Amino acid sequence: MNYEIIQPGKGIEYKWSSDHIFVKTIGELAEGRVSMVEDTLKPGFHLDRHYHKKMIEIFYILEGEVTLIFDDETVIASAGTTINVPPNVWHEAKSENGAKMLTVFSPAGFEDYLAELKTLSDEQFADEAFMQALNEKYDIWNE
Repeated sequence: MNYEIIQPGKGIEYKWSSDHIFVKTIGELAEGRVSMVEDTLKPGFHLDRHYHKKMIEIFYILEGEVTLIFDDETVIASAGTTINVPPNVWHEAKSENGAKMLTVFSPAGFEDYLAELKTLSDEQFADEAFMQALNEKYDIWNE
């Protein structure tokens, strides 16, 4: 049996302007079934409204508060809260004061999206058509 131990503060690391991510589980090691990230949200974090056609997201709040906005409900999730978001559910996330959470993605693949984002130029980030195509490649559908 193969296994992997990822220590605190370790994993594939991505530093963005609004959050700091450690990829803790990659699909390759989980038969493509799941990936998981530890995400430290900086104050003012905002993830735009989107949905997934196939992907399930599970958020577990470790520290602070995260506001999750669905079509008919806004939830303020604090430490210890788990939020299960099935496919085809519009959602967005905000954190006014910052927070830390684990997010599980099934099937895996979100870690590949992060890796591809890291390679983009400012011009590519600014190109709406390019970003829409990239998002859709990874099952992220925006309005």
